[in-house]
Parts: sequence; C-alpha cells; structure tokens
Amino acid sequence: MKELLRKREFTLLVIIAFVLVLIVIRVPAFLEMENVLRIVNDTSILIMVSLGQLAIIVTGGIDLSVGSIIAFSGMAASMLNQYHPDISVFIVLLVGIGVGTGLGMFNALIIAFGKVPPIIATLGTLSVFRGFTFVLSKGQWVTAHEMTEKYMNLPHGHFLGLTNLIWFGIIVSLLMYGFMRYTRTGREVYAIGGNKTAALFVGVSEKKIQFVVYTLMGILAGLAGVMWTARFAAAVNETAIGFELQTVAACVLGGVSIAGGSGTVVGVVLGALFLGIITNALPVVKLSPFYQMGLQGVVVLGAMVVNSLSAKREEKRLLERRLD
Repeated sequence: MKELLRKREFTLLVIIAFVLVLIVIRVPAFLEMENVLRIVNDTSILIMVSLGQLAIIVTGGIDLSVGSIIAFSGMAASMLNQYHPDISVFIVLLVGIGVGTGLGMFNALIIAFGKVPPIIATLGTLSVFRGFTFVLSKGQWVTAHEMTEKYMNLPHGHFLGLTNLIWFGIIVSLLMYGFMRYTRTGREVYAIGGNKTAALFVGVSEKKIQFVVYTLMGILAGLAGVMWTARFAAAVNETAIGFELQTVAACVLGGVSIAGGSGTVVGVVLGALFLGIITNALPVVKLSPFYQMGLQGVVVLGAMVVNSLSAKREEKRLLERRLD
C-alpha cells in the first residue's frame, strides 16, 4: 500500500475521482455513459500527441512545434481529399502521417545533428511550419462541403460501441506503453534523460534516441492532424495553436519530470483525461469563461508543485536507503 501511495499515477487517479464526485454533486448526469464517451473522444487526440511529448520530455527535451505540425499535416491531407476525392481515405491518412513524419524528422536533424537546443529549434520550426501551412493553403480554408463523407467519417465511425478516434487513442497508448516499457530503445530513452553521462558510457547513442523521439512525435502529430480536420470538418490555418502547451500540461499532470528521466504512459493518459474532464466540466457547472483558462493554469501549476515535492521526497528516501 505504501508503494502504491507513492506512485504519482495513483495520486492523480484519486484526484480525478475526487473532482468527479464534486462535479456529479453539481451535475448528476455528468457521468452518464454517453457523456463519458464524449469526454474520452474529445481527449483522444490530446492523448496521442501527449504520448509523443512524453518520449521527448523524458530525454530532457521538448517540442513546441506540435501544433504547427498538426496544422500542416491536416491541411495537406484535407487539400488532397478536396482536389482528389477519388483517392482512398486510407491513402490520405498515410499522406498526412507521412507529412508529419517528415516535419518531425526535420526537427530531429536540427536537434540531433545540428546540436541546436530543442526548445530553440522547435520554437523556430513552430513559426516555419505554421508559415508552410499558410503558403500551402494560400490563406484559404478547406470546409465541410469540400471534403468527402468518407474523410469526415474517418474519426466518427464506430466499432464495438466506440468511435474510430477512441480506438486510435487506445492503439497508440498500447503501442507507446509497449515501446517505452519493453523495448531496448524505450529503455534507452529513459537512460538518456536520467543520466546522460552514464548512458553514453555504456554505448547509448544520444543522436539515435533524439532522432527516434522527434520522428515519433511527427508521426503522432501527423495522425492527429488528419483526425483533427476530419473530426471538425474544417482545415484552417490556425488549427491547434497553443496545443503544444496542452500536451506539456498533460505530461506534467501525469507526473513526467521536466528535467527528464521519469514519466509513464499511464500517467500521461490520466493527465490528458484530467484535462479533458476539467475542460468539459467547467462549462457544465456554469463557471464563467473568464475564469476557465485561469483555473486550468492553476491546476497545472499545482501539479508541478506536487511533482516537485514528490521528486524531492523520492530523492530523500533513496538517499536514506543508501545511507542505511
């Protein structure tokens, strides 16, 4: 039980349960299955992209260009669907993922081989990729009547009672869990973030790991871009502005250390769901929109304080164990 209580994921789960109780007292219908599935559906894109951010933050980096990659990938896929409606939506999906992969690899090359700090590199590509989106679209939007029904139904289709978007979120979560926990590369990701000197000493390639995680982020952001534009039936140049901050918030809430070296897939999924619950609950409880963004910021800051205190307690416990 003591070990369970030390886990940040368990703490977050308790907090989510507590918040849900408060919300249900005010709005009993909030936990009806239809609304629960709506929240999970709304959060699926955030979950997928936050898991990519997890891998990057664990290495000690960060990707601020996520929103721009989503926008460019979504615009490219939507325009392909608009001008070539006969092309299979599966091909369109692959094109969107391919575009995102290319942008992620571009970030990877700058960071891994150009030796540019991640925050600087991705801050620059944030503007570059957003500019590419405007150039590609010539400032125009792709709207619902210009998209095919099959494209717009891509995230909305149902299988076993769940939307395709939820299934994508589940599959990505399971794949990322397996990758981070059971593969050699996944363990090397933690090694680079936890103790870079020791990792390099035993033969872990920092360039390889950086290339993998930023490319992986590109893949997930490309997938998210297609899902985003298809779900909302619109590809606009301002898509996902500021979304990268939500992915960082989901990671922080999930117990991921900004310094690198620690964080779990389960924690990030719970962190994203917590944000989804808060986002959906605030309008329901009729909280003024002027307070909603501020409250979300307070929640993130509170989570960072809790994570910092938890990390210090863990370091103290390990030090005491060594001394004993």
